[in-house]
Amino acid sequence: MWVIYAVLSAVFAALTSILAKIGIGQINSNLATAIRTIVVLVLAWGMVFLTGAQRGLHDISRRSLLFLILSGLATGLSWLCYYKALQIGEVSKVAPIDKFSIVLTLILAFVILKEPLTPKAVIGGLLITAGTFALIL
Repeated sequence: MWVIYAVLSAVFAALTSILAKIGIGQINSNLATAIRTIVVLVLAWGMVFLTGAQRGLHDISRRSLLFLILSGLATGLSWLCYYKALQIGEVSKVAPIDKFSIVLTLILAFVILKEPLTPKAVIGGLLITAGTFALIL
């Protein structure tokens, strides 16, 4: 089932780039990011209440809350940078660089989370790196 969600995530991420590039036209990229964030906020809290997940708020540890807040800050900074890059650059070049985050994630997962760095992950990371440079050069 996770594969279906991962594929849908990729489809929606692709649509995000195209729709954002069309939408930011003549407006400030930070304003565009704020509008997008409000929509995401309403959608996310709507799903929380729709599924009854709000009952779990009391069970969140301080550690989990801290790391979720830090993750939110990283997401916000990523979105601000992404929208600015989309506004002034070509989607066909911005998106591959953004997706290079996969390689950075593999490295950070190895260093911070002590996840195994398998030959398959190394080869995949090298191919993604080569593909990123092929698309942006």
